[in-house]
Amino acid sequence: MRFFFILFIFALYGCSSDPDVNVTEVEPTTEEPEKEHKRPISVENGKFFEMDGQKLLYGGEDSTQHFNITDYTLVDEQFHYGIGREVFPALLKPEFISVTEADTIWPDTTRFLVAYSGDEVKAYSVHDLTRHEVVNDVLDGKPIMAAYCILADLGAIYERTYGDKVLTFALSGYTYYDDDVWGGLDGFILWDRETESLWWPLIDKAVSGPLKGVHFLEMDKAHWEDTTWNEIKKSYPNAMILKSDQDFERPTSWEKYQDVSDIVDQYSEN
Repeated sequence: MRFFFILFIFALYGCSSDPDVNVTEVEPTTEEPEKEHKRPISVENGKFFEMDGQKLLYGGEDSTQHFNITDYTLVDEQFHYGIGREVFPALLKPEFISVTEADTIWPDTTRFLVAYSGDEVKAYSVHDLTRHEVVNDVLDGKPIMAAYCILADLGAIYERTYGDKVLTFALSGYTYYDDDVWGGLDGFILWDRETESLWWPLIDKAVSGPLKGVHFLEMDKAHWEDTTWNEIKKSYPNAMILKSDQDFERPTSWEKYQDVSDIVDQYSEN
């Protein structure tokens, strides 16, 4: 229940009205306009602090979850929320069902991200991506990530292999905006488990930590698309469809990379 309350709050504060919805004209009124909902401003809620000469960002009740942002490139006042980095169930080992089974669940107009390589096709409904935001997966033997931000209404498929290293992504619990980026849209901040760097997809790169400046690797557009369930049924009858309502026990430990200079050298704009 806690998750759905958090998701409701994020969607309430982050989503603008649908441009396709017909709006009826009304007579002008002299009444005071209803105040716009205000997103929680992280810096006002004590999410930034210093310890042992390092600047930290709150990451959870366990102090080991805080993010080291000493060298970060963003602005404190433009961060929103700060609910903790393990709240959203970003998937690590996703489960799938068949097209036949999924066809009993999804209406034809349901929006999906679908990725294909070799003989393998995997599809992720935006409905489920709204819950997970990030699905770490493997397609045709290659690590990939399906990601969707409900606030910016943007989704994409990314590769996760950087040289000989693979990154695992999740939600940081923060959103961030910049008036000069995507018209000031608020977008989720991600983090990777292996280096605990923060990433902002709206500018397509890491913004703090050992991988600062490294770019996301969006999958070749010839191998993924934003489509509908009806198109998937017709074009990819053997596709694997992300199973709904998945959750898992968050890991307490994982591999961490001590030297990522090869990634920075090869995949950074610096």
